This record gives sequence, structure tokens and C-alpha cells, in this order.
Amino acid sequence: MKRDMTQTSKAKPGFARYLPLIAILVVAVIGAFTLKDYLSFDALRDNREALIAFRDSNYLIAVIGFIVIYMAIVGFSLPGATIATLTGGFLFGTAFGTVFNVTGATLGATLIFLAARYGFGEKLGAKLESSQGAVKKIKDGIDENQWSMLFIIRLVPAVPFFLANLIPAFLEVPLHRYVISTFFGIMLGTFVFTAVGAGLGEVFAKGETPNLGIIFEPHILFPILGLSVLALLPVIVKAVTGKKDI
Repeated sequence: MKRDMTQTSKAKPGFARYLPLIAILVVAVIGAFTLKDYLSFDALRDNREALIAFRDSNYLIAVIGFIVIYMAIVGFSLPGATIATLTGGFLFGTAFGTVFNVTGATLGATLIFLAARYGFGEKLGAKLESSQGAVKKIKDGIDENQWSMLFIIRLVPAVPFFLANLIPAFLEVPLHRYVISTFFGIMLGTFVFTAVGAGLGEVFAKGETPNLGIIFEPHILFPILGLSVLALLPVIVKAVTGKKDI
């Protein structure tokens, strides 16, 4: 009897580790089917006057509420992150909107990071560490160049944001490195979309839709790729010189 109780008590903490990820998955699935119409460009356009009026009457509450909503969108992988970024620019302008957008996105990304680490990160990290061959070499290479790799996956537009949130959790990246690299790594791309959002007033007046492909235009994409190469430079120097640390 005591043995069964001991086994049950050990099983519960093991299952509890997965509860945050399960909650995120459940909310993400529900949100994918129920929030599309509420987190859309049309919804922003139709409710823009009400949003502006609320911001003007309750600026601090609007800022806090916006950051919390953005955090929830990213943290639970809900649809509408791009619309949220545009809304930040539309309501708060390019400068403040960028800060609020980046803050909300970083908090949400950290939520996923912690949930993934708590559920799978430690166990998977231990398996990778004890592995042999190519897998171990890849992990060791990432461990030796964590700052560079973290900034690269944030800067390169081709890396999905959700994967960029999960990968570091499985590679035992320290929390402070993850938060710092996320906050500053997403800043440039967020700035671009926030600036587009700041100009939505004219877009609405003309009855048009914003150009969300602007991030891939040469005058925007090349500077981002340039920063990615700069982030990769320490890795190249280590490979050439054979040094472990710079």
C-alpha cells in the first residue's frame, strides 16, 4: 500500500511538469477557431475609433492592457500577433509602440520558454548532453556560441517565432540570455511592422490594406541580414582561430 502511494506521489509531479504546455496547447487550439474574427485587420479597422477613444481616456490602462493582451497572444500562440503589432503602432506611435510591442512579445515568449523548459527542457537537454556523434557536436557548437545563435534565430525572418521560442528551452539556454536576446533580437523587425501600424490612419482613409510584405523588401531585409551576419561573426572567428571564447 505504501509502495503504491509512493509511486503515485512520484507520478503526479512528473505529469504536473507537462500541465503548462498542455494548457498552452489547449488554449492555442481553441483560440485558432474562436479568435480569428476578433484579432484581424478588419476588426481593427472597424473598432479603431473606440480604441482611440479608450486610449485617450485611459492611457496607462490602455498600455498595460495592450501589453498583457500581446503577452497572451504570444504566450498561448494565438492568431493575431501581426495585427497586435500593427495595433501597437496605430495606438501608440512608432517609438512607444515598438517598446510596448517588444515588451509584450518578450513576456509571452518567456512564458512559452519556461513552460517548455519545465516540461521537456531539462530531460531533453540531459539526453542531448549525454548523446554521442553529430548530435553532441551540434549541441556543443550551439553551447559555445549561444549569444550569436540566439540573436540569429531572432533576426532571420525565415525562422518561425514559435520555434525560436522553443529551441532555446531544449538547449538549456540561461533565462537571462533568452530574455535579452529576444528583447533586442526582435526589435528591428517589430519596429518595421510598428511603423506600418503607425501609418494605418492613412491606409484606413484610403480603404486599403497595409503592405505586410515590407519586411522582405531589400531596404529592410538587407540591414536585418547584415545584423545576422554580424551576430554570426564570433562563430566564424572561433572557427578560424580555434578559440573557445572571445
